[in-house]
Amino acid sequence: MNEGDWTCDANDAVQLTIVQPSEEKVKTIHSFHPQFTYPIFGDDEQIFGYKGLIIRLRFAAHDLRPHIHISYDEKFKPVGDTAAVDLLKTLTPWVPEEAFVVLPDYEKAVQEDQNAKDFVPPGKLVHSYITRERSYEIWAGSLADPEVRRLLDRAQVFVSLFIEAGTPIITDDPDWTLERWTVYFVYEKVKPAAPMASQYSIVGYATTYRWWFYQGNSIQKPTVMSDPFPAPEIRPAQLPARLRIAQFLILPPHQGSGHGTHLYTTIHAACFSDPTITELTVEDPNEAFDALRDTADYHILRPEFLKHNVDINPNPYGEPSKKQRPRRVPTSALIPTKLLQDIRSSFKIASTQFSHIMEMYLLGQIPLKNRLSGGTNMSRLLIKKHNAEDPNDRRYYWWRMLTKQRLYKRHRDLLIQLDLSDRIQKLEETVTNVEEGYDALLKAFNAREEALLAKEEESGELTPLQSTAVLGEASTGRDQRGKRKLTVEDEEDEEEDDSAAKRPKV
Repeated sequence: MNEGDWTCDANDAVQLTIVQPSEEKVKTIHSFHPQFTYPIFGDDEQIFGYKGLIIRLRFAAHDLRPHIHISYDEKFKPVGDTAAVDLLKTLTPWVPEEAFVVLPDYEKAVQEDQNAKDFVPPGKLVHSYITRERSYEIWAGSLADPEVRRLLDRAQVFVSLFIEAGTPIITDDPDWTLERWTVYFVYEKVKPAAPMASQYSIVGYATTYRWWFYQGNSIQKPTVMSDPFPAPEIRPAQLPARLRIAQFLILPPHQGSGHGTHLYTTIHAACFSDPTITELTVEDPNEAFDALRDTADYHILRPEFLKHNVDINPNPYGEPSKKQRPRRVPTSALIPTKLLQDIRSSFKIASTQFSHIMEMYLLGQIPLKNRLSGGTNMSRLLIKKHNAEDPNDRRYYWWRMLTKQRLYKRHRDLLIQLDLSDRIQKLEETVTNVEEGYDALLKAFNAREEALLAKEEESGELTPLQSTAVLGEASTGRDQRGKRKLTVEDEEDEEEDDSAAKRPKV
């Protein structure tokens, strides 16, 4: 027996389709394959025992009513302990029970859905936008809302198929826990293909979770005598918290059109306007999300940096001279640390992420010719250091020193295990890799900005949010972002709680 003849790639066998009713029958409007299937079919992502296997997962465009249909040309007959994979048993934990109905019944339910025409996404409308002459809306609702919960339950199979190491949210928790979750749904408003069809078609979604934030001595202690008894009920939304993005997904047919940036900036805007939220964090982001987040945050913070003329002081201890510089130069002599902390707190961006954006901005303020990527002579610069004649050479020298300082602080326990020479070499290599990643994002940002300005001059119709959306799709630099890592994770600071057993990953 040749097992290869009976084995197929699970990613190819699984097909996902988005459907909606039409005048005659259910119509497929999008079809695509998963990126991962290892959570369901194992690390090899192989399915044994079938020829011509197709596992089709259908979802109604508006409310994600699911259906699973399995077809194949031939099934392997058991030989001893060797048998074909039990597909129904394997798929049952991952797909809602309502999906296991016969295809004619599903198509009839979608085609004759009396509620589809009046369907409105659950929650409330928080943002609407137009891109590429198509209209989109973002709706947000609490997971304690049964309609939000039902829609998310239907969507959660996407987590395992598109988010690496992602795990579905447990939605049968008590209400006080569910209230910590907010779900954002992105929908396109389409022209219905039939009189009874919905005008809404799913694009993607995100989930956020409130982590209680201990404020230490800053909490005002209540006066016992004036407190009523019994004490009034306090809901999770009233408590100080960090907001964490847990799941974040734009479906493949809609990727590359700026929807991810609209979704991220909408979440950030909600965080910014909520006085109980101290900062926005992200759980275990991948490189693609890192690129999107970096570009969006850069677009948010850059005007503030420009307004306050944030830059590196090339002369932190007076005019350059041949005299030996002091052994220690305060960081506040190089950059306005107090101002930057105020900006970070005001825009509620986590400290590690803010440092990345600040470093990228400061690097962008240095002319390319004075940087490594522009061909600057590093040997000469390392000899001249703070005594370089060109102030931009000095800024670049101090930029590398500031970046090394951050890296050393974050990875001190690792670096102190190395010999001094190895430690210096490791920091130099890592700073260079960090710079390459920033350069890639800055080039993409500047190229997109120039293209948008040209388009704006031509049409006069481009809005700021539309420009943000296009910039947010800059994928250049995805791989470079990974080079920030110094053999240990370089994402969120120690403020991230480790008790995230039920929290899915971005």
